[in-house]
Amino acid sequence: MDADEGMTAPRFSLLTRVTDAGPEAFAVTAASVAEQSLPGWEWVVALAPSASSQVRDALRDAAAGEPRIIVLESDGDELAGGLAAGLAAASGDFVGLLDLGDTLTRRALEFVSKTIDAAGDDLDVVYTDHDEPEADGPGRQAYYKPDWSPERLRHHAYVGWLCVLRRSTLVEAGGFRPDAGSAAALDALLRVTERGGDVQHVRRVLYRRNGGAPHEDADAVTAVQEHLDRVGIAATVAPSKTPGLLQIDRRPDVTTTTSVIIPTIGTAKEIWGTRRNLVTETVRTVAEHSRHEDLEFVIVYDPPTPEEVLEELRALRESHGLRIRLVVFTEKFNFSAKCNVGAAYAAGDVLVFLNDDMAARSDAVIEDLIAPLREPGVGATGGKLFFEDGTVQHGGVRFGSGHLSDPYRRASADALGERGELQINREVTVLTGACVAVRREVFEEVGGFSERFPMNFNDVDFGLKIARAGLRSVWLHDVQLWHFESVSRDNTVRPWEFSRLEQRWGSRKVVRERYSNNVR
Repeated sequence: MDADEGMTAPRFSLLTRVTDAGPEAFAVTAASVAEQSLPGWEWVVALAPSASSQVRDALRDAAAGEPRIIVLESDGDELAGGLAAGLAAASGDFVGLLDLGDTLTRRALEFVSKTIDAAGDDLDVVYTDHDEPEADGPGRQAYYKPDWSPERLRHHAYVGWLCVLRRSTLVEAGGFRPDAGSAAALDALLRVTERGGDVQHVRRVLYRRNGGAPHEDADAVTAVQEHLDRVGIAATVAPSKTPGLLQIDRRPDVTTTTSVIIPTIGTAKEIWGTRRNLVTETVRTVAEHSRHEDLEFVIVYDPPTPEEVLEELRALRESHGLRIRLVVFTEKFNFSAKCNVGAAYAAGDVLVFLNDDMAARSDAVIEDLIAPLREPGVGATGGKLFFEDGTVQHGGVRFGSGHLSDPYRRASADALGERGELQINREVTVLTGACVAVRREVFEEVGGFSERFPMNFNDVDFGLKIARAGLRSVWLHDVQLWHFESVSRDNTVRPWEFSRLEQRWGSRKVVRERYSNNVR
């Protein structure tokens, strides 16, 4: 039944595709729609031929007394086809999907509407947190999602429910494509967000997921591959070894002039039973695990650095044909200043900062690390680092919501992380300074590393400056290096360092951590 002509156009059109759900599922969903505190909605329900007679009868009875319920009889059982028909019948400003059996909280549309009012005309997408049945238990678990994280979305369709899209933008982007299969919603979201509109996250559980299957990995692979092709990212997509996640392999960047900057004092240490000059091994292994065509190493060393280490580096330069520049640093120790001096001497358009106690663990380490820097909006990249014992040393740093830490420090090498986030590329708030790559223009725009942080928090400050510039820091799970930092190293941070950081960026107890799963 069509809505009365005299009614004001609804703000929201909720689209539901009904196939084989039972009357109980219909009843709970219908009740949650009818009870919305915001009256500006319509519910467009597309009935597939497989829909039960009980659901058909219940829906028709509901529609007879409620002009905001629109019933469509559709051919075939394809999900995307039903959504396309629903979109054609919708008249709301924003369109959201509602699976039969799931429910909205009473104020769900009200809270989303308030976010729309506050955001302005550039807003195209609003999504919320949701909850779902516990995997092994009778209760429910909330999913508190990260803020808008486009790299994460390419690997994990985390946005999910409740998500509403501006109808006019969705239509301009091609609507719900019938050939997108079970990934129709993901495909539509990708095409809408490619257009550059604002995306807002409502940090409230407003949708209750009660079952249903996620998209098929094969459909998601197709949707993401087509998205990457449209936006000009040279990469291939495949299912991850973890169901529900995807793997993206970018075509390596091998020609951009790149400088690897390594501050050192020439320390030696026993690693896996062999005593090594650390900086030499860092250079050697990174060079051996890279095929970059325009690469130099800038070694910034203090005068106490043993001559033996410098001779090893010179010998490595000759034996391996490497471009190694040795730069002496004679000022009082300041790690940030050493990095900045290295950048001043570097010739590269891309700067890679590495600690001197590293070794490459994956192949194409430089090429893969810097590949995303070619993409608009990416300000910095970093890799997955491991302690000598094989546990994780760096999986992305949190700052805010009470946190200032790497939550995955000492996780096992094959740990999934919260909802798989150790196995996907994703935005993070901060990348460790032990391994961070950045375009020179970005480095200069944000002022390099602040020398007011000579020891700790220079990387935190650097990452927050990149975010302030409107750029994203992307952690890459398959760019892997060993970091031979001692697990028992004294990581004591002095009170003045905390104070200085929070004077610049606010208290970690007050500001929001934006990019972590299940952090409020």
